[in-house]
Amino acid sequence: MTSAPHPTPLTADDDWWRSAVVYQVYVRSFADSNSDGVGDLEGIRQRLPYLRDLGVDALWLTPFYTSPQIDAGYDVADYRDVDPLFGNLGDFDAMITDAHALGLRIIVDLVPNHTSSAHPWFTAALAAGPGSPERERYLFAEGKGEQGELPPNDWESIFGGPAWTRVPDGQWYLHLFDPAQPDLNWRHPEVRAEFEDVLRFWLDRGVDGFRIDVAHGMIKAEGLPDVGFNSMTTGQRQSELLGKGRLPYFDQDEVHDIYRAWRPILDSYPGGRMAVAEAWAETPQRLARYIGPDELHQAFSFDFLDATWSADSFRKVIDTALAESTIVGAPTTWVLSNHDRQRHVTRYGDGEVGLRRARAAALLMLSLPGCAYVYQGEELGLPEVLDLPNELRQDPAFLRTGESRDGCRVPIPWSGELAPYGFGPEGSELSWLPAPATWRALSVAAQAGVAGSTLELYRAALRIRREHPALVGTDGITWLETEPGVLAFRRTAGGAELTCVVNISGAEVTVAGHGRPVVASADLTERGDGHVLPVDAAAWFERR
Repeated sequence: MTSAPHPTPLTADDDWWRSAVVYQVYVRSFADSNSDGVGDLEGIRQRLPYLRDLGVDALWLTPFYTSPQIDAGYDVADYRDVDPLFGNLGDFDAMITDAHALGLRIIVDLVPNHTSSAHPWFTAALAAGPGSPERERYLFAEGKGEQGELPPNDWESIFGGPAWTRVPDGQWYLHLFDPAQPDLNWRHPEVRAEFEDVLRFWLDRGVDGFRIDVAHGMIKAEGLPDVGFNSMTTGQRQSELLGKGRLPYFDQDEVHDIYRAWRPILDSYPGGRMAVAEAWAETPQRLARYIGPDELHQAFSFDFLDATWSADSFRKVIDTALAESTIVGAPTTWVLSNHDRQRHVTRYGDGEVGLRRARAAALLMLSLPGCAYVYQGEELGLPEVLDLPNELRQDPAFLRTGESRDGCRVPIPWSGELAPYGFGPEGSELSWLPAPATWRALSVAAQAGVAGSTLELYRAALRIRREHPALVGTDGITWLETEPGVLAFRRTAGGAELTCVVNISGAEVTVAGHGRPVVASADLTERGDGHVLPVDAAAWFERR
């Protein structure tokens, strides 16, 4: 299979990613073009004008590669082709051409820690047997016990249960996620060469960057040592250590050799091609090691997503992230929701309270320096769908742990009074997960042009972020003295100032001395020389 001709770069701005707003498209749940109930690349292409008008700079697409879809495409069988469920390479090329014409860049998900069990390499490994060169591309090992009937060690799958599955010839293979996702052996030169070629394949087709799935996981400790506990022995799951402790299969020092080999490939293409790591590390200092001029451009800061609804929590997270950003010389990333986590409307309290807080959090995030990632539907104020019937859930983690990510993956509503709310072509009634009746009031059509709607709040904030001199750059913030429970900081550029104030105090506060309000998450009223900011609300004020 040959690559498409190398396209003209979108712009000459190699630093676009430093302050971009990236919109995460969960492909199967964004827009369906062919009435099969599953979103696809042509559906994305048709909705690109919406994303341009929203005001984002780039799209991150979840995996659309050939896959059995055991884990929603994160089990890849062919890294150089499009699964027929989502279209074909011609659809991808048409989509990226249109996106670039509209000023939108495209970031694609890369899944290097593991392949699908349907990948030709793995089927060859099973057929070849123990000790074969084919098995060396993966992590096969002999079991413990008299007959090798026990797993090689105590490692646990992130999805629950053992991280090992035994094959008929007696050996075991490692899968840190589902058994249909065997881990690759990244100490094997063929594996490294293969993914360097995969990078070039998609860069040649014009992609502007990569989101690296499980970026901390490719290298496992030599000898595959035990962790020392798991949910079977102590009741504590090993995954509880993510971001808090060291595991022998995550964040090994040797993983950085991989990214030092990738960076020259990215740098050899024009237009600022970039990569962002989904990485979990024990400390901010270890996470910062993934970022730099010789490794990756960004790493997700999940601490912001995990912050509790309190001024102290947000301030601590922001200060830590900005300090680390200064050390590594790269911007931080801000994330409120994604396809793996409960939507923040629900995390912040659900219902009216959750929505009010989510709107305020959006203004907080979008006023911070660095790059912001917006998960599809958060601009509509979508909550988590908590009551999906068990028989409709497709997350493989649900079968192993009872925990499901499907509630944040329900297709987003576009228009109409009945589900699936314009997800597919007119008249289509199919949707791979059902949307609740309450979403009719949250659709794009129901909110577009409506003053005070969450969609128009995002559009206004993104427009100001793109145009306001104080928000365009990546300079830091200046914290201001406030009442307890209130966050306020200022950003400046030249003679322009923009101040963000967030009221998490539990009582309304009067804000004065920061200039005129330019956008607010709730209605403001004038009081003397200032404005009353309601509880759980945020506003931007400018002075020039």
